[in-house]
Amino acid sequence: MSIDFTSIRNHNEHAVFAAVIAAAPRYPGVSGREDLLADVACVALNRLQPRYIRHTVDLAFYQSEKERQDGEQAVVDAVEYAFGFVQARTAMRARG
Repeated sequence: MSIDFTSIRNHNEHAVFAAVIAAAPRYPGVSGREDLLADVACVALNRLQPRYIRHTVDLAFYQSEKERQDGEQAVVDAVEYAFGFVQARTAMRARG
């Protein structure tokens, strides 16, 4: 039996990637450095509960408005934390 799992993805990935791109200009030490922006996305995703879906409509159908808003805020909070974390680590490496 051959099963195709390629349609499964973490719903938070798209939201985190968009939030990282939107927030990057506020973090000049990280902005413009693709390697660091990818690190920010990884840190943010690791702070969020994964939400695996096959189609975006799958999650939208099962979430209440409050759950959707809470999820959006969780992404914003995770990305903000991640930028601070990556900036601090980058500064530590530069010093020593």
